[in-house]
Amino acid sequence: MVEGDGDAEEELVSLLDDRYAREILVETCEEPRSADALSEACDASPSTIYRRIERLRERDLLEGQQRLDPDGHHYEVYAARLHRVTVELTPDGFVVDVERETGETAADRFTSLYEELSGR
Repeated sequence: MVEGDGDAEEELVSLLDDRYAREILVETCEEPRSADALSEACDASPSTIYRRIERLRERDLLEGQQRLDPDGHHYEVYAARLHRVTVELTPDGFVVDVERETGETAADRFTSLYEELSGR
């Protein structure tokens, strides 16, 4: 929840007003995507995508996950954490409530990576 912090509310609304940030969230809401895939899907330069990814991660609306390709190289994919944003008008101003996906823990990701590597 972002209550009573006008700057944080404004920053969140500004971020969600950004076309590329919204497209990244939509593209990653069901399946993690790489920055290259997001660049193509959003028709934006990689630098634009990385800037939005960083802003979304700062607000904990997007998370990065390490993956291993068949050649043994690591790369990062991104998954939306944002589930719902509610804006309520009260006599004291606006109250913004952000609901995030719980997602898997670091231990869950480690287990998944171990199982991928061990061929389970």
